Amino acid sequence: MSVAVPSPRARRDLLNAARWIARENPTAARGLRDAVLKAAERIGRYSECGSLRPDLADKPYRFLTLTGFPYVSVYNPGRNPALIVRILHGARDLPKVLRSL
Repeated sequence: MSVAVPSPRARRDLLNAARWIARENPTAARGLRDAVLKAAERIGRYSECGSLRPDLADKPYRFLTLTGFPYVSVYNPGRNPALIVRILHGARDLPKVLRSL
């Protein structure tokens, strides 16, 4: 089974989010990490499962909301394995953050 891999930037995104959440709720921080792993497995199996968001990023980038969390995985399904490039909170200014893709 193929699993999507996180870029160094996506790893930093996850680490920062988990640290921030863990200050108030360590269990939720572990849940976020689990949700990212499940998303990576899903993307690995079904690389086209995420949504295209032409308002935020050009093809081939896709977006998959993390189950149970207000975070989104931004990934490139054209890579083998698929590459998760960012893990971002949905309340962030996504057009601004994703300008550099």
